[in-house]
Amino acid sequence: MRLTTLCYIERDNQYLMMHRVKKAKDENEGKWIGIGGHLDESESPDECIIREVKEETGMRLTSFRMRGLITFILPDWGNELTFLYTGKAEGEAPEECAEGILRWVPVDQIMNLSLWEGDRAFLPLLSGKREFFSMKLIYAHGGKLIQCILDGKDITNLILQ
Repeated sequence: MRLTTLCYIERDNQYLMMHRVKKAKDENEGKWIGIGGHLDESESPDECIIREVKEETGMRLTSFRMRGLITFILPDWGNELTFLYTGKAEGEAPEECAEGILRWVPVDQIMNLSLWEGDRAFLPLLSGKREFFSMKLIYAHGGKLIQCILDGKDITNLILQ
């Protein structure tokens, strides 16, 4: 199982989002996602998210906290455990990086973007009062979400309406 991090950097009720349009053979191609990447050997999730934010945006995280663990079951790409963060950063992000285009998007407009179906399940939790959650997202071949489990409870019917 791959270990990854994902951070939604907050500023003025906006998240810094990346439109993944640059990498060849990218499982996220065409999707909007937060900032993050794979843990290096012997790296903690906190060390990874600090490094990834710097590499992808040039910004320095000034505060951050882990908000959740997401288990992705992805038959097309391999399973992944993602450490999910929100944070604040200093500096200005460039318009693009090696993996895509970077944009500040108002939080209330995020759901209008091309997102993974599972992202639509966990992103609202970041704006709520929930301190921490665990989510399991099960996808079918081709990238269709088929099951969503939040803190051990199947909420698929609430998500896939």
